[in-house]
Amino acid sequence: CSLSELQEVTAFVQPIAPISQPLERTMAITLQMATTEGFPEPADDGPKKTMEKKALPKMSQAIPFLQRPPMLTGELAGDFGFDPLGFAKDHDTLYYYREIEVKHARLAMLAAAGWPTSELLDRPIAEFFGIPSVLDDHDRVPSLLNGGLEKVRPEFWGFCLGLTAAIDAFQTQRSRNEMNYTPGDLGWDPLNLALPQTESRKSLQLAEIQNGRLAMLGVTGFAVQEAVGHQAVIDETPVFFQPLTETLEALLKGLLE
Repeated sequence: CSLSELQEVTAFVQPIAPISQPLERTMAITLQMATTEGFPEPADDGPKKTMEKKALPKMSQAIPFLQRPPMLTGELAGDFGFDPLGFAKDHDTLYYYREIEVKHARLAMLAAAGWPTSELLDRPIAEFFGIPSVLDDHDRVPSLLNGGLEKVRPEFWGFCLGLTAAIDAFQTQRSRNEMNYTPGDLGWDPLNLALPQTESRKSLQLAEIQNGRLAMLGVTGFAVQEAVGHQAVIDETPVFFQPLTETLEALLKGLLE
């Protein structure tokens, strides 16, 4: 290649070089316009479905001197970071224990209402149908600590076991088929109180689990109180189970005496 040929090639290439920078700048501007203006964001049809997660405290709300367990992320209602023994080691285990907690909470709420109700109404109902009452001489209901479970008819035990087995089978099938299954969600809401993906649904879930936890403590207190004191709950605290007029009358008599 001669010197004259190299000079001709250089003269041809040099004018192109200055054009490359404006060209790159033009392409960059065009690309930016395409990404921002050429493809506008879709119109906002309503409130966003996703909500920003609130930052969780590092320490447990239930036990402030312990760190919050890593699996308790606030996803489930009533999560106050209480797992001192570390039972929830993974997501599946956490959901398993929540399912158990919800079941016991619902049973406890039924028991907390049914325990004193049966002590109030069992004798009148038994007398009406001409059958013996299952209450003992102290008006206490049958329980593991009170005894008397043998008085309950086998048909009643069979009905309870059959009903609970059917509900549990339905829950198991639902948990396997639902994509976003929430522990304890049986799809039972005849009054349509809990609309999906709303704050009202979360507040109802929180109210249920909190009342269920309180009921579990209450029923345990019923059983221990009657076993130790040998007195029915309705007789130990009659102010809650008799008309207000009778309570006020007894109070006035006590003051006058």
